[in-house]
Amino acid sequence: MRRIVATTALAVLVPTLALAQDNTDDLAKQLQNPVSSLISVPIQGNFDFNGGPNGNGRVWTTNIQPVIPVTLNPDWNLIIRTILPVTYRDNYTDGQEFGLGDTTQSFFLSPSQPTAGGIIWGIGPAFLWPTATDDSLGTEKWGVGPTGVVLTQQGPWTIGLLANHIWSYAGPRGRSDVSQTFVQPFASYNFGQGWSVTLNTESTYDWTNDKLTVPINVQVAKVFKIGSQAMSAGVGARYYAIKPEGAPEWGLRAQLTFLFPK
Repeated sequence: MRRIVATTALAVLVPTLALAQDNTDDLAKQLQNPVSSLISVPIQGNFDFNGGPNGNGRVWTTNIQPVIPVTLNPDWNLIIRTILPVTYRDNYTDGQEFGLGDTTQSFFLSPSQPTAGGIIWGIGPAFLWPTATDDSLGTEKWGVGPTGVVLTQQGPWTIGLLANHIWSYAGPRGRSDVSQTFVQPFASYNFGQGWSVTLNTESTYDWTNDKLTVPINVQVAKVFKIGSQAMSAGVGARYYAIKPEGAPEWGLRAQLTFLFPK
């Protein structure tokens, strides 16, 4: 009788563990899709070094990046992605700066299902809100422009491109106008059990000042659960392959994301 009970318990346990593993893998793939119907709240810490006029500047930026999908009807979703930076900067000016930066908010209209060829896409407007609490941490400009994302998920791979361009349309005349292009090609590979690695660039071209910045990021992440709360934790490194004078040379990234599947 004991052997029968033990065998039955094992038979129940093995499918349960397999289901939990499949669930973390599915969440990892949803998280890699910028327009998935997954509510997520990433808190991303970026630590950049060797910047500033003397090469000894340091920047700590915490990006709070909630992603809220809204179901419009059975065929379409609206994905609201917000980035609110909190920055501490040292050795870039005569003193230190700390406070909120400008907020970038994007709205992606996206089909609820991929195309017949497996393409996932979204398009809409991106807005720049002048929320900086220190003049040196923001533009003091209001801005708007187009944004879009296209990707495919085949097997363990997620490969795609996210981009936007923002022009300023209002703000103090004494501050520089904003005309900035952001391009983020990305590729992620899922190893199973919630583990993944992502390679991307977060390239920015400042048309007003003719400056190109190309940081290359590599990050390893793991999806897991504590109780019923799903989360993802990741760590990575960044190298600035192309940068204007005074920009950092390299950096580190740590990220914790709270996941709320629908």
